[in-house]
Amino acid sequence: MRTLLVDDHALFRDGVASLLLAWGHEVVGQASDGGEAIELVESTAPDVVLMDVRMPRVSGLEATAEIKARHPEVAIVMLTVSEDEADLFRAIKAGAQGYLLKNLEAPQLRSMLEGVARGEPAITPGTAARIIDEFLLSPEGRGAGRSQRLTEREVGVLRLVTEGKRNREIAVELGISENTVKFHLKNIVEKLHAQNRAELAARAVREGLVPDLHQDNGAGHRSESSTWRRR
Repeated sequence: MRTLLVDDHALFRDGVASLLLAWGHEVVGQASDGGEAIELVESTAPDVVLMDVRMPRVSGLEATAEIKARHPEVAIVMLTVSEDEADLFRAIKAGAQGYLLKNLEAPQLRSMLEGVARGEPAITPGTAARIIDEFLLSPEGRGAGRSQRLTEREVGVLRLVTEGKRNREIAVELGISENTVKFHLKNIVEKLHAQNRAELAARAVREGLVPDLHQDNGAGHRSESSTWRRR
C-alpha cells in the first residue's frame, strides 16, 4: 500500500515510516503540514494518507477536505493526539476514513491499515460509540425523515456496522459471504447518501434506522465512551 505521512513532527514521521516499511508498505512521501500534503498527493498518488489534525499553516482537517474533493479515491486516516470531539466530527465530515489516536499500539495500527486496504474504516469501538452518542443526543438527530427504505437484511447489516463490526465479522454473524456484505453496504450507502462508513453509522442512528441500538447496547457504549474520554 502506497502511504503518505503528514505530521509536523519529523521524528514521529520517521518512526511511523520505519514501521510501515517493516510491514511491507511503500512510503511515497512525507509532509510537515496540510499544504505540503495537498501538493504531494498530486505528485505521488498514494493509496492512503496518514494525517495529523493540528499542524501549522494548513491543518489536517483543511487538507483532508481539499484532498477528498480532488481525489475521492484516496483514503485518509487521521492519526492524532487530539481527543477533541469537534475534530473527530469535522474529520468525518471532511471525508476521513478513520480517526486514530497516537497512543494506540503498533499491532493495532497495522490491523487498522490492513482494514483500510479492504475498504474498511479505521475507527476503534470507542470512537464509533462517540459518533453514535453524538447523533443520538443531537437535536437534529431526533425526528429526522427516513431515507429511502432499507430491506430487512440491509437493516441487519447496518446494525452491525454501527456496532463497529468489520465486513468479515458481519459475514460470519449473518451467515453470508463478504462479497454479499459489500453488496448490501453499497446499497445502504447509496440509500443514505453517506460519504463513508463512519458517516453511515451516524446517519443510521440519526434517521432512526436502528432505533434500538442505544438501548440494547447502552452499557457497552457508555463504557467505551468513558474510555474515549479517559485517553
